[in-house]
Amino acid sequence: MQTKLTKLIGMEHPIVQAGMSWASSSAALPAAVSNAGGLGVLAAGPLYLDDLERELLLLKQATARPFGLNIPLYSPKSKDFLSLALKHQVPVVFASQGGPKPHLQAFKDQGILWFHVVASLEHALKAQDAGVDAVVVVGTEAGGHPPASDVSTLINVRHVLKNLSIPVIAGGGVADGWGIASLLALGAEAVQLGTRFLMTQEAWVHENYKQQVLKTQVHETLLVGRSLQPVRMINNDFAQTVIQAEKDGSDPVRIAELFQSGTLKKAALEGDMQWGKVELGQSAGLIEDVLSVKMLMAQLVQELNTAMQRILNMGHQD
Repeated sequence: MQTKLTKLIGMEHPIVQAGMSWASSSAALPAAVSNAGGLGVLAAGPLYLDDLERELLLLKQATARPFGLNIPLYSPKSKDFLSLALKHQVPVVFASQGGPKPHLQAFKDQGILWFHVVASLEHALKAQDAGVDAVVVVGTEAGGHPPASDVSTLINVRHVLKNLSIPVIAGGGVADGWGIASLLALGAEAVQLGTRFLMTQEAWVHENYKQQVLKTQVHETLLVGRSLQPVRMINNDFAQTVIQAEKDGSDPVRIAELFQSGTLKKAALEGDMQWGKVELGQSAGLIEDVLSVKMLMAQLVQELNTAMQRILNMGHQD
């Protein structure tokens, strides 16, 4: 299945693996996704510069196909990350949490695509005006840092698509080919999956994390840290401590300290399911297994084709 974006990038399927700190901060997951015809994305965020360069080189050795590099622009390491992306001619940069304009020209000069992660139509229009090649839009169902607005993927994505002329990658709440088909039907040019790719053999997270995802139902995640930059995660001891502090009207500095006391690293690498930030989307409730990326991609494509054929057949029924 080809779209404007698959042609632009040079990939087989309109399926993008979300850049996830730790889970895709090693070459294994993004390499496997790209080799299976999707777009794998290496997450720079938690890595030291030397470690990132090592993983980039491993990724380039592991796949001859296009891949992306996710860079949070708020990070104090972002300038070094961007320099590394230019040095190694990364095919696609996925940038978030910052303005793209100061950086874009250097990447355009080298033919590197810039996709910007946005939370709303306002941010999408600013990114388009700045000259990015595409935007990534998710709804509140997504894991990690979804929009704080509580607007669903169905509404948020369609709102952006109605008002934008550049390609849109959509995500949030998608774990199978049926979900991919629904967002392509909305008008997206590709679909991003996070939690589903976290639940693969190649994802670099603790086994406790994967077992927690398998146990989590669709209604059992929540947004934590609403007075800050909320995270969608499980309801554990850490989450309840932050939520209670906000309910009690605690000092904002105190809330921020509490929020920073729990980390994704504590959950993803150390396997602490009670005091770590166990980030996952509502789609966790749709996931029943841990597969290899190769098996998962084949399953996603088969489901996508089945869903699309079902829609086509509706037009030919007596």
